[in-house]
Amino acid sequence: MESGSVQRARKSGTIAAASALGMAAVLAGCGLTGGSDDVTLRLVAADYGDSSANSSEKYWDKVVTAYEKEHPGVTVEVTVYSWNDVDAKVKAMVDAGDAPDMAQIGSYADYAAADLLYKVGDVLSIPVEADFVSQLANAGEVRGIQYGMPFASSTRLLFYNKTLFAKAGLTPPTTWAELAKDAKALKEEGVKYPYALPLGSEEAQAETLQWLLSGGGGYSQTVSSYSIDSVENVDTFNWLKNDLVGKGLTGPVAPGKLNRATAFTAFAAGEVGMLNGHPSLMKAAEAKGVEFGMVPMPGLDGPSKVSMGVADWMTAFKQNGHGEQIGDFLDFVYSEENVLDFSREYDLLPVTNSASQVMGSAKEDADLKPFLEELPLSESYPVGRTSWAKVSAEIKKRIGQAVTANGNPADVLGELQTTATTLDSASGE
Repeated sequence: MESGSVQRARKSGTIAAASALGMAAVLAGCGLTGGSDDVTLRLVAADYGDSSANSSEKYWDKVVTAYEKEHPGVTVEVTVYSWNDVDAKVKAMVDAGDAPDMAQIGSYADYAAADLLYKVGDVLSIPVEADFVSQLANAGEVRGIQYGMPFASSTRLLFYNKTLFAKAGLTPPTTWAELAKDAKALKEEGVKYPYALPLGSEEAQAETLQWLLSGGGGYSQTVSSYSIDSVENVDTFNWLKNDLVGKGLTGPVAPGKLNRATAFTAFAAGEVGMLNGHPSLMKAAEAKGVEFGMVPMPGLDGPSKVSMGVADWMTAFKQNGHGEQIGDFLDFVYSEENVLDFSREYDLLPVTNSASQVMGSAKEDADLKPFLEELPLSESYPVGRTSWAKVSAEIKKRIGQAVTANGNPADVLGELQTTATTLDSASGE
């Protein structure tokens, strides 16, 4: 007899009736008397650390120890995998019929579409559910119902090398025209990468979205369909091809071959004038003694009104029937103290309004404040679409072709739109 069946009965309000029918005797026969409420929750989580010293295992150990102390009937077992493996590990568990109770991973839509997840409103308490930053909560929805709980978030800003800018007599750009003008001046000063444009296979979908948003477009301008080949998007990539890449202002490596990690390393080495970066770049640049500034991404006529936001997700699987215990544990995970501890440890933005308010005014978090200010203006990937993972993979493979000498942005974006529409249809969206 599984304790989970008892928990399901309790949640549905039938435990009293079941007891009247002799459930106590049944439990005694299973050897569970006295411990029928004991539950073990399994959580699979991603590792945000870059060494054993700051592995996410240490964060979860602290959270679980504190929770179990106050909840002696619940045991929480956490398994942490690298980002290279965690999504595949969870998929394998689910495919084998052995889903964890919770998974903190990169996506949720496929599991939600297969009806494997609890609705957020069915597990979290109302105050905790209402505390999520609205843009992130909305990004966790499939057809208007939230299944993905944002766990970590980040936005992007334009980083610039203050030393290189001062040498060239420049001020940070606010428009595309100023960015191109600054890049030209940096090139004349011998800067290796005036503007680093990483459209390589590692994270091209991120750089692409940042530029599309700054041009007034995006991947999905309506909730029902992709708009990859919109007029705004084609105009943006025509500008990138002709005014930036075509004029030799993006460095010696073709954008389609340049990965984000390589670009960040080059910035930390003082070889990049400008690039889009997230909070972790601050620490890397500071460690190498690079003086840098950060401004909102330039747009056509001024600073971009919308920034790219990225979120990772917590999911709650229904298979084991532990909804009540999952909700109670996640209410604890999303407490202000725990959200702040995690965000500060890994230079990420809090996903709750309460923690955001604290971080926005705390002196110790001053370096993250510019990113925090962008969060309410941010737009995420269309992660609520089950086709997004495959569409993203196609963008990574193909988008760099749009800015090559022989590339045609309209053709490349049109092909990606056709692929996205086909994948959408195949997934039933």
